[in-house]
Amino acid sequence: MKQAFIILFGALVLLGCKPEEEKNRKPNFVYILADDLGYGEVGYQGQVKIQTPNIDALAASGMVFTNHYSGAPVCAPARCILLTGKHGGHAYIRGNDEWRERGEVWDYAKAAADPNLEGQRPLPGGTVTLASILQKEGYKTGIVGKWGLGAPTTESIPTKMGFDYFYGYNCQRQAHNLYPPHLWENETKVPLNNPIVVPSTKLDSLADPNDPASYKKYQQQDYAPTLMHEKALSFLEENKDEPFFLYYASPLPHVPLQAPLNDVDKYHEEFGEEDPYTGVNGYFPNRYPHATYAAMISLLDQQIGEVRNKLKELGLEENTIIVVTSDNGPTYTGGVDFDYFESSKPFTNGYGRTKGFVYEGGIRIPMLVSWPGKVEAGSKTDHISAFYDVLPTICDLLGIPAPADADGKSFLPTLLGKEQEEHEYLFWEYPEYGGQQAVRMGKWKAVRQNIMKEENLEIELYDLSIDPKEQNNVAAANPDLVKKMEEIMQKEHSTPILDRFKMAALGD
Repeated sequence: MKQAFIILFGALVLLGCKPEEEKNRKPNFVYILADDLGYGEVGYQGQVKIQTPNIDALAASGMVFTNHYSGAPVCAPARCILLTGKHGGHAYIRGNDEWRERGEVWDYAKAAADPNLEGQRPLPGGTVTLASILQKEGYKTGIVGKWGLGAPTTESIPTKMGFDYFYGYNCQRQAHNLYPPHLWENETKVPLNNPIVVPSTKLDSLADPNDPASYKKYQQQDYAPTLMHEKALSFLEENKDEPFFLYYASPLPHVPLQAPLNDVDKYHEEFGEEDPYTGVNGYFPNRYPHATYAAMISLLDQQIGEVRNKLKELGLEENTIIVVTSDNGPTYTGGVDFDYFESSKPFTNGYGRTKGFVYEGGIRIPMLVSWPGKVEAGSKTDHISAFYDVLPTICDLLGIPAPADADGKSFLPTLLGKEQEEHEYLFWEYPEYGGQQAVRMGKWKAVRQNIMKEENLEIELYDLSIDPKEQNNVAAANPDLVKKMEEIMQKEHSTPILDRFKMAALGD
């Protein structure tokens, strides 16, 4: 009897201590970055053809940001800006630099065999990142998915940039196949059970494009998004007893159009027959492009739901901040039908206005934050924010100073329902697709196009409050405002360190 009492008393003591320990534990962070997910491609933003019940449920449990922006309209600079807190006028990586001087980097098979040809231009060794800051604060840090900020043989790989664990694609070009011949785990190249099929591989010359069997070679065994998802769930399980930061940089729904056939079949039944995509611009053909693209987004949604369920299972949901967003706007190529899905709704769809461009469809992205008990469920904010605000926000939450050269402002007050200091303006600089700059100041949006290609410095001006599609350039009627935007563009531009990103018209 006495022994039973001692056991019972000890259990009560332990149970009594646990709430206090949980109360004092730092919050966990799960930052889920979709790849090319458009503003209008999720249900809570009005999407009707693609089902995203788990993302919608998270949005209902937390706060939706209606004015959140990527740092850039393509992959690598957006990820650099997110991790360093510096906007495109100050960032080291300002575009997708494939580091071509190494050799045949665009030869998929050669790069798959030679790590010296993989990966993008590296960040300088010792770059301070969000991950390295959190590591110093006692966090276990992991990235699962796509890196894109440095080749395997450089100092700019995840495990040397603040992450304790990495699994996924090092190289964005290798991610142009969702059944790749290998992935990376930390600093080890992991072979997969997939023979190499080069992304530009077309249908066989005698194949019937209407026969699903003609596309069999594009469906292999080891599907990278599934393998990476399993590692993401394992990371949560293995680090449940200490604070963690999981950067889940999913390759979905970036083309090529590849998804498990069972998922495609569900949408094929719903959408009915459609014309095949026969493959251009280096992406695989696909028999049911609408159904496959929808299946890719729904698979992403399913995986996000499983992450949330894993946190619940581990008793960690209330102490975990979940962010779901996208690296830039939707693509215009590879068989994606942006008009069918109204991918950028309510903004303008298509080439020149979505991915690759600093108009709203290219940089305004879906973003939600869930933090039960802290962020009001079902709330929505019009606060104007961008990727380079994420680092200062997390530093603010932890009570530590952000790096002095960070460009962002913490949006923690917005999350907690407190008074928020607004940006005077947001700034973008992107030297590709002709060379571009943009400023968002309140309801006003200024855009410069073809700075590099044509040395054009003319400023377009749009009133987003009445013209979200950016169709009516009102620069001529607002010369003082245009002059202010020009001054901001000049002030926020610094000469890039890398020659590839320099624009002569800006004085570089």
